[in-house]
Amino acid sequence: LLRRLPGLLISSPPLQPAAPMALNISTELGVIRLRLRPDAAPETASYISRAAAAGAYDGTSFYRSDFVIQCGLHGSGKPNPLGVDLKVNETALHQRVSNARGTAAVAHWDVPDCGNTEFFINLGANSHLDAAYGGYCVFACVEDDASFAVVDQIAEAVTQRSKVAIQSITVS
Repeated sequence: LLRRLPGLLISSPPLQPAAPMALNISTELGVIRLRLRPDAAPETASYISRAAAAGAYDGTSFYRSDFVIQCGLHGSGKPNPLGVDLKVNETALHQRVSNARGTAAVAHWDVPDCGNTEFFINLGANSHLDAAYGGYCVFACVEDDASFAVVDQIAEAVTQRSKVAIQSITVS
């Protein structure tokens, strides 16, 4: 973009689209709003946001409830629309965020750099996850009381009936 001022020609950088700042998880029990933490995990926040924008989570479910509620493509039969897994566990690379109640982190096997579309929301303080198997990278946190209420409802419902449907996850 160019602007003219008397006697000057000033070049302004083009406006960049704003980075996604939140995930809105629409479930059969209500909406969970997760605020992304690119300061803690920029690649991970971007990866999960891109998967959500590609519809990866539409029609899947929260299927685990013990000390976390977990969702992703596991057992859904859906392929990963990104075609690749995360290449790095960012747990110790940026601002460290502990796995406290309401934080969302990427699930992985017992090898730290193998995360994918699976993620969980901590139901309580789970600081043991900060270092276990290289750490579980926190990329977002529950944003408000209404979202916490839905998280708790999902935890109870999954315990009783094994899963809670996710209609969609949108990025805003």
